[in-house]
Amino acid sequence: MSDERSMRTAFVNNDKCRPLKCHQECQMICPVVIIGKSCVEVTPESKIAYISEELCIGCRMCVKRCPFGAIEIINTKDFNKDITHRYGPNTFMLRRLPVPMPGQVLGLVGTNGIGKSTALKILAGKLKPNLGRFTDPPDWQEVLTHFQGSELQNYFTHIQEGDLKAVIKPQYVDDIPNHVYEGKALCADLELNQVIDRNVGDLSGGELQRFAIAVVAIQNAEIYMFDEPSSYLDVKQRLKAAQVVRSLLRPNRFHDLSVLDYLSDFICCLYGKPDVYGVVTLPFSVREGINIFLSGFVPTENLRFREVSLTFKVAETPQKTAEEAQTYARFKYPTMTKTQGNFRLHAVEGEFTDSQIIVMLGENGTGKTTFIRMLAGLLKPDTTEGVSDVEMPEFNVSYKPQKISPKSQLPVRYMLHQKIRDAYTHPQFISDVMKPLLIEQLMDQEVQNLSGGELQRVALCLCLGKPADIYLIDEPSAYLDSEQRIVVAKVIKRFILHAKKTAFIVEHDFIMANYLADKVIVLEGQPSI
Repeated sequence: MSDERSMRTAFVNNDKCRPLKCHQECQMICPVVIIGKSCVEVTPESKIAYISEELCIGCRMCVKRCPFGAIEIINTKDFNKDITHRYGPNTFMLRRLPVPMPGQVLGLVGTNGIGKSTALKILAGKLKPNLGRFTDPPDWQEVLTHFQGSELQNYFTHIQEGDLKAVIKPQYVDDIPNHVYEGKALCADLELNQVIDRNVGDLSGGELQRFAIAVVAIQNAEIYMFDEPSSYLDVKQRLKAAQVVRSLLRPNRFHDLSVLDYLSDFICCLYGKPDVYGVVTLPFSVREGINIFLSGFVPTENLRFREVSLTFKVAETPQKTAEEAQTYARFKYPTMTKTQGNFRLHAVEGEFTDSQIIVMLGENGTGKTTFIRMLAGLLKPDTTEGVSDVEMPEFNVSYKPQKISPKSQLPVRYMLHQKIRDAYTHPQFISDVMKPLLIEQLMDQEVQNLSGGELQRVALCLCLGKPADIYLIDEPSAYLDSEQRIVVAKVIKRFILHAKKTAFIVEHDFIMANYLADKVIVLEGQPSI
């Protein structure tokens, strides 16, 4: 193989490539295929196109002509160096690994689909690194030789000899009720005593998250790995979860790994192109690592991986004149109570107007989701009281739930067509909502195969696409990375103001809540009681 050809690396997205629904433009337009060589192999019966990296000349014509945007060609010298793992031909590639540090918490920061979970699986010994040789995987001796001279050599040696035991908290806690039927973890630090007698399937998102952390923390192991332990947790619980993770750093422990910046001693940034390739940087101090991720520039490699820096400026809400305020529709809800098991919610009466975003703040288990479900009509309050002319109104609402269960086998396109047929074809909705949320990239994927972040974006699109007076959005930032949270916040703000509707939002991310909120409802009390 020549040096020229070794520079080409091809990626084909398995979820986007649809040979049955196109004319195989990638094959028809390829100059190498035209001269008689099998650089691109695809037929209408193929499940996915195959691109030969040895024959590819890097013209990128297939990238431009693919109707689904499923192909990516990388023309970079030395790109194939330091490959840690590749799942197969034309698939995701991870370069380098974070280096574990004894007695330290190492955080992994990067966008969704960039390889953080893959790195954790490799370090946990759940996935053997193939060094890019997916057709002829190396044995462990070759892997150890590859990492010779680095701390990873000793680390993987201990893993293979059974001297280290690794446990992982999964990323998506929504699936826990489907896998756990018996057994409860008792952890006073995580405030699980109040829900110890409940079925796992009845726990809220925050309670499930704390349960998952407790199940991992009570096990006897040398390596603890936590994949997104802050989702669904309020600020107080995030700090308590951080204390639990740090309490595992005893002398007989080797180290902890966490996909979280706020509890780390050091941070590795991951950059690249989501679902195509990911590259792990050297460890940085917490402040330096976060600044590198936000700025999009790695000084040690003199490399910029993002064109613009991430900023989250607080929007100034325009002042409304008295005449404008009088034109707004006003809504009221009465004082309501609701009892569910041992939990009792008491909500005092209130009012709101259109063109307004109300953010609900409070600890997990204080009834934010219950209140939203009562407004949506999904739960009937036990009692209503207060002013006689204030009754529980029947609002025309659109509701995005906290936990999203992907049960549909239909592609995203068909689901949007069924549920929001008018909205998803409207030019204004496409430009204001669908394009910023990158829904077009997910159109041909089956809903049940979407990741947590992709599901969140589709669910938000479905919620905003439904005609309603009030939009009830429960934890829109869950499973989204920093870049996506900024985009989602701007999409919600723009949509509510332009459509002159009202939104109730449950959100634990203070920066996002501060950006969105016109008014705030605070829920107080003892969680889960």
